[in-house]
Amino acid sequence: MIDSKPIYVLAIESSCDDTSAAVLCNDKVLSNVVATQKIHEEYGGVVPELASRAHQQNIVPVVHQALTRANIDKKQLSAIAFTRGPGLMGSLLVGTSFAKSLALGLNIPLIEVNHMQAHILAHFINEENAKIPQFPFLAMTISGGHTQIVLVRDFFNMEVQGETLDDAVGEAFDKSAKLLGLPYPGGPLLDKYAQLGNPRKFKFPKPKVDGLNFSFSGLKTSILYFIQKETGDNPDFINENLNDICASIQYTIVEILMAKLNKAVKETGIKTIAIGGGVSANSGIRQALKISETDYGWTTFIPKFEYCTDNAAMIGIVGYLKYRKGLFAEQSVLAKARYSI
Repeated sequence: MIDSKPIYVLAIESSCDDTSAAVLCNDKVLSNVVATQKIHEEYGGVVPELASRAHQQNIVPVVHQALTRANIDKKQLSAIAFTRGPGLMGSLLVGTSFAKSLALGLNIPLIEVNHMQAHILAHFINEENAKIPQFPFLAMTISGGHTQIVLVRDFFNMEVQGETLDDAVGEAFDKSAKLLGLPYPGGPLLDKYAQLGNPRKFKFPKPKVDGLNFSFSGLKTSILYFIQKETGDNPDFINENLNDICASIQYTIVEILMAKLNKAVKETGIKTIAIGGGVSANSGIRQALKISETDYGWTTFIPKFEYCTDNAAMIGIVGYLKYRKGLFAEQSVLAKARYSI
């Protein structure tokens, strides 16, 4: 039986290239520190070995900073929550090993968290004036490594309705931006230029995929061939049409996402939609969701930007919810690069 005293959870997130630590008191965030790894920019993408090394360098100072900002001594902690997976194995191992060691040293419970569940449950972080979705709802998680539509019946009763068969939507944005000569990570820059362009100037094919699954590899290929053809005829084509190209690519990707989401709503009858993951910061997606509220009568939920990208606060809220249920992990728990909801 859990008593009524405050529950302090230290959360650790290290699934990809951001080292993050957060402290929560019950469902409220006291601190949320993220160390972003700049080293990957020169390679145009995340290098797994470099990512794990950077996590090793960052994790102690990041955890120290999270505790300091929260004004919490480690002896006050109730539990340690950490990302078990999915993600890059080397990166996950750093966070998993640190969390296990600290929990053992403090003799407090250890809580393993599924990264994808955390993106969804970030909506339940207690923030002033924040709206919280009611069960059941549909969650669309869109990031650099994942694209999923999930039926959420309860905190820990979730069912994947559709997911990407190849590349994730975030990768489609970043790789398209790279083809246009934009620096990594190019997704946010593509979004920036798209807001200045004509989204219907250039047409790109939308993949035909059964059910609620996604595919973005064919779209990436079509964009590659388009750029090669146009720059072959006019070497200055990208510079002369950058805003319109970005707007057209973004429009196509958003159309693909919204078509699947609309199909999911029709199949389930659920009109409450929550999105999460780094790509949910994209202006085109946010605008499309707002339009759907008027056009289709949906109720949509988008978390604060700091809870969209990879962060430990979302790990912490799952840790708190699991703590209340007594769902603790053994010290023998292992990181899992592939870890389904």
